[in-house]
Amino acid sequence: MKEITDQQTLLIVDDEPANIQALARLMHEDYRVLVAGNGAKALEVAAGDVQPDLILLDIQMPDLDGFSVCRELKNNPRTSSIPVIFVTARDSTDDEMEGFRLGAVDYVSKPYQPELVRARVRTHMRLKQKTDLLEQLAMVDGLTDIPNRRYFDEELQRQFRRCDRDKTELSVIMMDIDNFKGYNDNYGHGAGDQCLQKVAQAIRNAAGRPTDLVARYGGEEFVVLLPNTDQAGAMEVVENLRRSVAELGLTHEFSDAASVVTLSLGVATFRPAAGSTRAAAPAAAPTPEDCRQLVKHADLALYEAKRGGKNRAHGESWAGTDQKSVRTPFS
Repeated sequence: MKEITDQQTLLIVDDEPANIQALARLMHEDYRVLVAGNGAKALEVAAGDVQPDLILLDIQMPDLDGFSVCRELKNNPRTSSIPVIFVTARDSTDDEMEGFRLGAVDYVSKPYQPELVRARVRTHMRLKQKTDLLEQLAMVDGLTDIPNRRYFDEELQRQFRRCDRDKTELSVIMMDIDNFKGYNDNYGHGAGDQCLQKVAQAIRNAAGRPTDLVARYGGEEFVVLLPNTDQAGAMEVVENLRRSVAELGLTHEFSDAASVVTLSLGVATFRPAAGSTRAAAPAAAPTPEDCRQLVKHADLALYEAKRGGKNRAHGESWAGTDQKSVRTPFS
């Protein structure tokens, strides 16, 4: 999910520096401007950590022309939603139709009227901002006002790709409110909803760093994504989370773990294996199975924490086939 910011970002793609300069001068007061002098660079920038909100794309470029770039952008889930406007000297109806067929939102022929280009860019930037806002709302859990599972799944892939590229560790904490069904059944669903809201807020406050992601995974289950965090660091966060929820002091007479609402937590840490095929090619995107395995390890660790008596954590780290398990109980 793209973060909504005050200043939007425009990517200008053209193999002629003079054309880039002319468009950049026209747009720089309204937008943050990125540039690319060829198709390959355009694809790299568009898929980067700071993605453009809109792309102005020339067609006639060596090696990879604008049509091919647009096709690649639309075939990549990470860049498929970025609107593309062709700005080109090719003004035939067939070229224009091909641009729209490939998914462009507009087509401007050179020579162009500068104010007309600015107006068209402004219109599509506004549409993109509205689309991003709707998408952002779809990524937030309505009850707890924290990101939902869909957002977590997308961010997990992005952070997995980054940790694999930079060879840093990535940790996931899965947590579950102990005996929540008993709480809901005996205190009522209204009280249960309030409990979820208070626990979510406590978890968010305890997670610490701005880069840490707290999300509601489903029901009474929450998840925390910790980039650049090894197992020892994750275990410190775990204790902060467990203590913060217990210190809420929410009475729970129907729990076999404690007299107040508590958490059980499972931790999994991924360590990129040095010398592996994926470590040797850090640009390769993680597969969905990679991400599922990390979550699966955290979920299994959560099960072990539950089985060990609740109100405690269990953790394990893994890298390819290299696995080890560490049990860390909390009283």
